[in-house]
Amino acid sequence: MKITLAQLNYIIGDFEGNADKIISAIYKAKEDGASLVIFSELSVCGYPPLDMLEHKYFIERTNKAVQKIASHCRGIAAVIGAPVINEGEQGKNLFNSALFCNNGQIEHIIHKSLLPTYDVFDEYRYFEPSKRNELIEFNGYKFAITICEDLWFEQPILTGFGKSKLYNFNPIDGLAAQKPDFVLNIAASPFAYNHDDVKSEILSYNSLKYNSPTIYVNQVGAQTEIIFDGGGRIVNANGVVVHRLPFFNESIKTFSIDDIINSKEKDKRYQLPQRIEKIHDALILGIRDYFSKTGFKNAVLGLSGGIDSAVTVVIAQRALGAKNVRVLLMPSKYSSGHSVSDAKKLAENLGIEYDVVSIQDVVDNFDIGLKNIFKGREPDITEENIQARIRGIYLMAISNKFGNILLNTSNKSEAAVGYGTLYGDMAGGLSVLGDIYKKDVYELARFINKDDEIIPNNSITKPPSAELRPDQKDSDSLPDYDVLDTILYKYIELRKSPDEIIREGSEAELVSRIVNLVNANEYKRFQTPPILRVSSKAFGPGRRMPLVARYY
Repeated sequence: MKITLAQLNYIIGDFEGNADKIISAIYKAKEDGASLVIFSELSVCGYPPLDMLEHKYFIERTNKAVQKIASHCRGIAAVIGAPVINEGEQGKNLFNSALFCNNGQIEHIIHKSLLPTYDVFDEYRYFEPSKRNELIEFNGYKFAITICEDLWFEQPILTGFGKSKLYNFNPIDGLAAQKPDFVLNIAASPFAYNHDDVKSEILSYNSLKYNSPTIYVNQVGAQTEIIFDGGGRIVNANGVVVHRLPFFNESIKTFSIDDIINSKEKDKRYQLPQRIEKIHDALILGIRDYFSKTGFKNAVLGLSGGIDSAVTVVIAQRALGAKNVRVLLMPSKYSSGHSVSDAKKLAENLGIEYDVVSIQDVVDNFDIGLKNIFKGREPDITEENIQARIRGIYLMAISNKFGNILLNTSNKSEAAVGYGTLYGDMAGGLSVLGDIYKKDVYELARFINKDDEIIPNNSITKPPSAELRPDQKDSDSLPDYDVLDTILYKYIELRKSPDEIIREGSEAELVSRIVNLVNANEYKRFQTPPILRVSSKAFGPGRRMPLVARYY
């Protein structure tokens, strides 16, 4: 017997497109001699559908697509993911389900037991958890079908309370008691640069504990800010990953049962990417899918000669192609000569269209117009923000006139402490670096330049500056980014208190100032564009903080 893993990229609500993609993979698996093909969680409707699940038409169209897919399952069986109506008198309206399709119909329906309601997940808002434990017998084998979180009874990624178990029961215990030959896990597990090792640990732990191979199929592709990395794999009963599917790409691969059972050696055919490479590839996928799935083709951004806009434009060019990326260079009297020349050089290296538009005349006109209103007051951050907002207006003008989506270039360090201007450099349709700390922006730049100097070296080595006042540098008001980012990481990702961070060796006054900046600027982050998520705790739907609160 052969089994096919189908790691595909879906569009939420594109029932016909998703069904056709699934059916095509079914026939590909059939050609490869497979008896069973496995797809990811909620593959029919796309994941996460959010409040679209509250609309009756959405479920009706899902059911229609399911029936269409099932009709093609003749001579081959398939496991697909879809929401299923809860026919009981109590509980939520829907189940998150795996459907076993065979002989042209749905033969079995398995409901998800563990519903994640943390970080970017909110499944208990929509779905009823299942308490049933049943195996499926097919071609002489017994399969336990699980859905993503069902394997995550142990939660090694949770921090702060010393608690690793979120749920009251472990569905795998009941399934393992029936001695399955295999455990299938269909997933929609988002990418985070530090999560693949955790996933491998979870899969290996379960395979070892229950002495059963685990076949894991994950979704690939980006849905707005959430990126799915794929990375499907087969883990043998000894907890060894014996087969892998690639990261960030669709893949349909067929394996024999004997090969799965008898494979002993770790899969060395696929070279696992390093952390920065994974972040780089995730951002490319995030931009590419955001544009392709929304129907847009062209991007615009401001190119300053600094490191953030440099990395953003390279990622955009690699995602969309040079002909679909346009940049504006918008110097003022505070812009250094090398900033403009560095930006030009980068644009030419990438083969993208650029225009140089000085903002100084417009800045001067603002000064004249506000002269009487601001009489008696010294220039301050107000004048700096005016420059940033003028640049935002120029960029949005290009967006409106030519239909280019504006890409935001702010990094996570800046977003955390509020070093950005609302309706200025915080504008955009998509934030590319909003989950990347500044020190990792530099790592990305070095990775981009590993084979050739694409980003001018001066953009990487010069002290970072917003260039909004004479001789301005980020270090005028912020500590070195290595210091800043360490404090931010502990506070945001690890959810440590200021006292804990201080006890671990950081300067008390500095920690207090940084934490206060983070808390005081929640209102700004509330108005940012969607941020491509690459960490375990990104700003956006995965970090929900009150705008009005007493913090510490």
